[in-house]
Amino acid sequence: MDGFSVVALTVISILASVFWCSWKFKKSKEGTAPYPPGPRGLPILGYLPFLHVNLHHQFTELAKKYGPIYKLQLGSKLCMVISSPALIKEVVRDQDTIFANRDPPVAAIAATGGLGILWAPYGPYWRDMRKLFVRQMLSNNNLQASYVLRKEEVAKVVRDVSKKIGKPIEIGEMVFITELNVILSLLWGGTIDAEMRDRLGAEFRDKVSKLVDLLGKPNVSDYFPVLAKFDVQGIEKKMRAVVPGVEEILDSVIDERMKMIAAEGGKSSAGRAKDFLGILLDLKEQKVGEGSSFGLTQIKAILMDIVLGGTDTTATIVEWVMAELLHNPDIMKKVQEELTDVIGENNAAEEFHITKLHYLDAVVKETFRLHPPLPLLIPRFPSQSCVVGGYMIPKHSQVFLNMWAISMDPQIWENPSEFRPDRFLKKNGNFDYMGSNVQYLPFGSGRRVCPALPLGEKMVMYLLATLLHTFEWCLPERETVDVSEKFGIVMRKKTPLFAIPYNRF
Repeated sequence: MDGFSVVALTVISILASVFWCSWKFKKSKEGTAPYPPGPRGLPILGYLPFLHVNLHHQFTELAKKYGPIYKLQLGSKLCMVISSPALIKEVVRDQDTIFANRDPPVAAIAATGGLGILWAPYGPYWRDMRKLFVRQMLSNNNLQASYVLRKEEVAKVVRDVSKKIGKPIEIGEMVFITELNVILSLLWGGTIDAEMRDRLGAEFRDKVSKLVDLLGKPNVSDYFPVLAKFDVQGIEKKMRAVVPGVEEILDSVIDERMKMIAAEGGKSSAGRAKDFLGILLDLKEQKVGEGSSFGLTQIKAILMDIVLGGTDTTATIVEWVMAELLHNPDIMKKVQEELTDVIGENNAAEEFHITKLHYLDAVVKETFRLHPPLPLLIPRFPSQSCVVGGYMIPKHSQVFLNMWAISMDPQIWENPSEFRPDRFLKKNGNFDYMGSNVQYLPFGSGRRVCPALPLGEKMVMYLLATLLHTFEWCLPERETVDVSEKFGIVMRKKTPLFAIPYNRF
């Protein structure tokens, strides 16, 4: 097909998509409640500034003009943006079941087939997978049993940093590699020997980094679905070039574990620390739920979810915390004084110390407020038309919850642009990570709250406690901290943070 034909076909497809959406929009407007206000979009493209990299800033500016709930057209998709705690409560609490669906992007479908917990549609299959993940894999007993695996990987990063005393280290890259090593150890720590794990780990890290980058790239196919089969930007093609390599590694590790199970007479966890793969293979032989199947395909989708969801977010927030502490040396001093008091000069940080580190906990929570990894959370996808705040929300529209606007609202947070951890030490609200307070939802709320929260919270606190207790950190000479962000599936720092470690004691 020549270039002119491709362009012509693209234009025709876009026009057909727009006419179809316009027809659906007018048809659905027959409801009793009015639609929210919103900006007029351009023909075909809709609201053009949505191509801007910092979409959360754009949405927040629009909220100042159109109010706490408004509509806009992003390509061929009708979207609703909500920026009020009261209205967000209607979505995540009062009508949580209706808004429990997802609209997976093309890249996510290419990565997991939509079978993982993050993107699977709300229903029996998703409920069974989430129940398995939360009650089995991330139960308190299993998290405690796998602590030795996390501890080994954190000890490795201490040894690695100790070899680089006085030299700049790229914090985000160091934490990403550490977190991925932790995840891999938790996935199959007892399956393969150290040499094979290091070899597969290096290969796996490279492929996972590529997947995370591709998932974060804006894809025109997501907003013009009729263009998806043409893969205009080549994102799906790149994803499908990387995913088989990841699956091949997962297959090889699963095969190795299956051989070990057979050799041990069917006991998958005999003599080893309990890792997630062993738990999943144990559960594979059990009936997960009514009408559900659970086999190797589902196991690989869940493992992929854990890897993709548990690495970039953790690495990003740890880098933001380190950046804010280097930017605010007085707060850094308070954190390290608390660490010394709780842990002791001659002791290493342990996970049991975490519950006593109240000031570090406040620092992390303030970082999540000021630099939310998911400033718009993951869009909701209502399964039926409903009313929120007196306005009609049509079925299968995309619903963005603008937590960035709420975190920057001076009526909710005093001096919101300032880094003030003390605000989370006051006993005037339950600011946990489970979404109890709709003013603070770094990981969502309701049925679709992040299922890996218990593990993520432990790892962020444990890793930070170790790095800050063991080492002093300073910026390279004549360097300053840049706290500007780069919007993507996860909101990272715009420029990587480099810091120099020195021994504290």
